[in-house]
Amino acid sequence: MRIYDASATAAALPYERLVPALEAMFARGCEVPTRHVHELGSDSNFLTSLIMPAWLPGRYYGIKTINIAPGNAKRGLPGLHATYLLYDGSTGVPLALMDGDVITARRTAAASALAARWLARADARRLLVVGAGRVARELPAAYRAVRELAEVRVWARSRGSAGMLAQAWADQGLPAHAVTDLAAACAEADIVSCATLATAPVVQGAWLARGSHLDLIGSFTPAMREADDACFAGASLYVDTAEALKKSGELLGPLQRGVIAAADVRGTLETLAHAEATGRTRDDERTVFKSVGSALEDLAAAILVYEAASAT
Repeated sequence: MRIYDASATAAALPYERLVPALEAMFARGCEVPTRHVHELGSDSNFLTSLIMPAWLPGRYYGIKTINIAPGNAKRGLPGLHATYLLYDGSTGVPLALMDGDVITARRTAAASALAARWLARADARRLLVVGAGRVARELPAAYRAVRELAEVRVWARSRGSAGMLAQAWADQGLPAHAVTDLAAACAEADIVSCATLATAPVVQGAWLARGSHLDLIGSFTPAMREADDACFAGASLYVDTAEALKKSGELLGPLQRGVIAAADVRGTLETLAHAEATGRTRDDERTVFKSVGSALEDLAAAILVYEAASAT
């Protein structure tokens, strides 16, 4: 069994390859059973563990275990930790153990970029990242695979974290800086991408510009939410998979309050990849993409890592 640490896993997942790999897997499809969710610990030491299997019959079988600990920020630790095991889909022989944190962060950012390829304006150049965690760190590089970014801004509850992240991006040659006025930054952005563990709205619809694209990553449980109801009113709504309507407080709340209906969802990454759904149709259209993640994305990334190494 091969072992890929964080650096080896990341090196095999450049976004110019990962974004098309996700599109190809959504177009092809694979077997994705419902994820297992286990809640561990007390209110003061809460941990959610997700077990996410997926397989291509007769070819590959993969399982990701991902642990989410919102309280880790106070400990100076990342909130997400994961491992990925890839097996031969016929024999069950273990093929590789990979860094699941890298796979999670990169496939999540790549899914947002893939959605933006269909949903963001063709001339979108100004990206605002809300959050300063592991997934947020990946977003500019992912978006650069589908749009030519002229400016990247970042806002986070911790000004210090936002400043350090902006500097890290600037050191990589990105035109990046931190902002403190979130409302003003939203109003000036072509794409607003939220990657937080918030349980109350951070972004308000009244702040968003006409023709902008809102990308909502963080909410994957009913208790989590990054956007207020106004973000959805009058917007064209898309999700990564239909599971988002059952898992995310981002959508469950507006659904219960009658702000949106399930029928308002215009497409998923699968239907967009099959050209069964259409993306943005007007420059002044405001679009929203809500993702909760899929084991399909993990499997696509893991196969890319394994086959890239096998080819060398």
